[in-house]
Amino acid sequence: MTGFHVEITDGVATVTIDRPKANAIDSVTSRALGETFLAFEHDPAVRVAIITGAGERFFCAGWDLGAAADGESFDVDNGVGGFGGFPDLPGRTTPVIAAVNGMAVGGGFEIAMAADLVVAAEHAQFFLPEARLGMLPDAGSVRLPRLLPPHIAREVLFAGKRLSADDAARFGLVNRVVNAVDLLTAAQELAREVAQAAPLSVAAILDIERRAAHLDAIEAIRAMRDWPSYRACIDSDDAQEGTAAFNEKRPARWTGR
Repeated sequence: MTGFHVEITDGVATVTIDRPKANAIDSVTSRALGETFLAFEHDPAVRVAIITGAGERFFCAGWDLGAAADGESFDVDNGVGGFGGFPDLPGRTTPVIAAVNGMAVGGGFEIAMAADLVVAAEHAQFFLPEARLGMLPDAGSVRLPRLLPPHIAREVLFAGKRLSADDAARFGLVNRVVNAVDLLTAAQELAREVAQAAPLSVAAILDIERRAAHLDAIEAIRAMRDWPSYRACIDSDDAQEGTAAFNEKRPARWTGR
């Protein structure tokens, strides 16, 4: 595998970026990550994906500036899922948990922003240095002001303000902050909790969030009843199974149909 490795256990795929010294990503790695996350979409054995970094210092340092020095352009093709493999993957139905084991820098922070859930080690840091390098955090310029209070987001974007794990949790960027040695365990526990939900329910919720992002709430609620993902969930065998399992006081047996 190019710059990362994958383990799949009990419905949870763990993708570990492993590119010493800082887990920076070049376009080759990003495209391979994209193909991996795309494969998860077609693999019923994968219910949830975790993305993390090797070691304890860096989650991901973003774009590999060594590749840039060798001629890789800022707007290079990063593959089907965009930079990091999953953030721009069209119609993604597999939820992604970022397990941030260290510094999430530039594109690494953007990967964490794009995750559906985030668990961070106590020593993790989040920052965007691009403006001081004469560039800009393209995805971060869009996503961060939607996730943080605008004035805080601008300080991070303009001035390179670093957010600690506790800062990120206080602003709602992180679900849980844990000791570094417990990071993957905490991420896996969260993944197993998510995996208890019906797959069509999770897929529909992800789809509704995307479609409703720019709609008025009442307009979105009225419109979503005609969206395919909504109907696929509500009209599914799993919807009947969930009710039956609840009444019979047993775990549901999801089929994804």
